[in-house]
Amino acid sequence: MTETTRLAETYDEGRQARAIAERVRAERDTRSWSLAELSARSGVSKAMISKVERCEASPTASVLGRLSGAFGLPLSVLLAMAEREGDRLTRRSEQPLWVDPETGYTRRTLSPPNGGRLELIEVVLPAGVRVPYPASAFGFQHQQIHILEGELDFIEGLRSHRLSAGDCLQLGAPEDCVFVNRTDKATRYLVALTGRG
Repeated sequence: MTETTRLAETYDEGRQARAIAERVRAERDTRSWSLAELSARSGVSKAMISKVERCEASPTASVLGRLSGAFGLPLSVLLAMAEREGDRLTRRSEQPLWVDPETGYTRRTLSPPNGGRLELIEVVLPAGVRVPYPASAFGFQHQQIHILEGELDFIEGLRSHRLSAGDCLQLGAPEDCVFVNRTDKATRYLVALTGRG
């Protein structure tokens, strides 16, 4: 990796962190919630929320899932870059990519900023990684998971689904969920989201 590439990646990570910080703060301000109120609604400590908003800490996938659930918004909204009105095409090189600093889990927003009600997300779950999300992160949207490569154990409440390449699962009623890759290879899957209407 060249020095130029490293600098570019550092810049992109910093820009993404700032975008997340600004989104979390904007959503909290819109609702006139204090840090304490958002903490109570999300289960994320006031200290962590404050660090996220000041861009002093990179939130994990689990933290962002809790915050998005508290706001009643899809996680992708918190990760999305500023909307560009009229854009209906997003090239691979332009698609926002977020990396969980704790697990290396990656989440790429495939849909154009002006893509309508359907959102497509590409996720890569590294070998041996487990990512939990609270039920509140799923309560406002319909989701389907389509496995592109590898295997995924998806646990929703008391039910567990072993998914392999080509399998597609429609999520049920909102429950606490866990995405688990028990294999020694990365799993890549597509998540399709629409709002509950």
